[in-house]
Amino acid sequence: MTEMTDDLSTPLGQKTERQKRRFRLPFTAMQALAVLLGLFLVAFLAVALFTDNPFGGEPVARIALRKPADEKLPGAASGQPEQAAKSAQQASSGDNKTVTIIDGSSGKRQDVVIGSDAADKTGAEPAPAMAMAGIDQRLLEKSRYGMIPVVADGLKPFTVYAADADRTKAAKMPVIAIVVGGLGVGAAKTADAIMKLPPAVTLAFTPYGADPAKLAERARAQRHEILLQVPMEPFDYPDNDPGPQTLLTTLTPEQNIDRLYWHLSRFQGYAGIANFMGARFTATDTVMQPIIREAAKRGLGYLDDGSSPRSAAPSLTAAQSMPFAKADFTIDAVPTSAEIDRTLVKLETLAKERGLAVGVASALPISIERLAAWIKTLDSRGIMLVPLTTAMLKSKSG
Repeated sequence: MTEMTDDLSTPLGQKTERQKRRFRLPFTAMQALAVLLGLFLVAFLAVALFTDNPFGGEPVARIALRKPADEKLPGAASGQPEQAAKSAQQASSGDNKTVTIIDGSSGKRQDVVIGSDAADKTGAEPAPAMAMAGIDQRLLEKSRYGMIPVVADGLKPFTVYAADADRTKAAKMPVIAIVVGGLGVGAAKTADAIMKLPPAVTLAFTPYGADPAKLAERARAQRHEILLQVPMEPFDYPDNDPGPQTLLTTLTPEQNIDRLYWHLSRFQGYAGIANFMGARFTATDTVMQPIIREAAKRGLGYLDDGSSPRSAAPSLTAAQSMPFAKADFTIDAVPTSAEIDRTLVKLETLAKERGLAVGVASALPISIERLAAWIKTLDSRGIMLVPLTTAMLKSKSG
């Protein structure tokens, strides 16, 4: 009836257009999303159940280790000649190890040979076959914070943990000792110093960081001699705060020694200690003396970083007959290539004049780069790079 009324009321000569109906989907957007999520879940379950991937995408490495000469090879006793031959081939590979890298998603295998003759990707010298000796348990004493060094059976940590060096040769020619400090905080820069610098460079670790013991162990495995840096009060403390458990001039000797024990317990294997900052503390005899006496009693050496001209360390260590060295130059006080190279020339000149020079540096990338390049030229200049302990002994004998 409505249609007829519309037709009658329409002017002559004009046609009425019927209203178009809107197209509607037979389902809602939420229903479509639910279906898509369901399909994704089904596909994921199918891959997980039917794909042959026992590692679930996790990277896997297999290492073939060399068997001792007197140990029977697997397969020899069981009548499996092929397996025995394969084991013999692995055992004859010397110090090399074969690592099989398995891609967790594709299952692709890749064999990589590592060892003393494998080149390091960083360009560093390959790791030596024989690492430094481990921690001597006799030289440890229990404190309330953990194990700390001690003299035992006539052995001192300074002697046991000193890096190897040709001391006879060192006594006859100019020598330079380089100490790179501030390590242990920042694994990347610490690893660079360990791997890119030769073993004759001594590395000094702060007691801070997530795992300084692991990094110190890695340094010793690369035959680096290591030191412990003990935070001490600077003149502008507390505006300039070295960190927790800093030795302070306002504390009693007993309190400072207790804090020293905390630092000593953070890791092991160091030949001596060094000040970390501490211009005010090292210049105050009354607070410095108990620390030097305690460190000397525990068979350690002491490095003064040379930052304070008023440091009491030289006289205090001499009174304790303690191995001692004082840095002559901070190599990267101005951290530019030109200034670092200029300071290294000064270090060479001093070594030739005096027979001995000691430089300290931080683990800045530019510092490590310039040091690594400079060290390669020392032999041609008639100068020997030695660990700090060797420089200390030469200084004492001189």
